[in-house]
Amino acid sequence: MPWFVKIEEGIVDKVTFDQYVPAHKAYVQDLIAKGHQAKSGYWGELGGGMLLFQAASMDEAKVIVAQDPLVQNGCVKYKLHQWCVVVE
Repeated sequence: MPWFVKIEEGIVDKVTFDQYVPAHKAYVQDLIAKGHQAKSGYWGELGGGMLLFQAASMDEAKVIVAQDPLVQNGCVKYKLHQWCVVVE
């Protein structure tokens, strides 16, 4: 399956953002359980973060990202890209 990356920037205050972090973590755990090999994290030196995951297509990736609680609750703006692995 192809890899996709959602690169995000937080657009709400930390208190608002943090209230959706547990739901985001549960969402990522569900992606892992479904075989999407998801990884989520934040930038150590900047605001924002990244979600790396596998999906069958860009259309499926868009659906997956739309279900992220951080997206659904307007906490982030993001860009979605297909990541083409060259070396494993």
